[in-house]
Amino acid sequence: MENLLNKESVKRVLKVLDEFDQSIKVEILNTSARTAEDAAESLKTEVGSIVKSLLLRRQSAFLLCLVAGDKRCSLKKIKKLLNEKDVSMADAVQVKEITGFTIGGVSPVGHLNKINIFIDQSLKRFKYVFAAAGHPNSIFKIDFDNLCKITKGSIKDISE
Repeated sequence: MENLLNKESVKRVLKVLDEFDQSIKVEILNTSARTAEDAAESLKTEVGSIVKSLLLRRQSAFLLCLVAGDKRCSLKKIKKLLNEKDVSMADAVQVKEITGFTIGGVSPVGHLNKINIFIDQSLKRFKYVFAAAGHPNSIFKIDFDNLCKITKGSIKDISE
């Protein structure tokens, strides 16, 4: 496997993490963390502590939802929060275009475009959570409060 730390997408994440807190490190996994289950297995942790970064398409913009790995993102709750009728999952092309990451490696930070972020309140139950770092085989570990600070996300009830 090529050195993932040299990939442009991972470098963007490293830069943001480094500017925020130099003690937060990106870990390269030998196994894929493309799904929450895969990541939990690789890290020997609970599936719920894996942050799923899901890009949603709204009428006028995009929204990134950070959801616990053992939960589902509730489009119904999000539509109600945004007071919008048309909210759906972004497709792979939109995800790459808006975030700069491919599905399975979407990080909560280091996006190509500014995106509003909702953070699933159920992630609070974990001391540390694990999020993708720009590639399906790279992750970083962060506590909930720092995840909120680094993403400037709003904590919401967005899962079911």
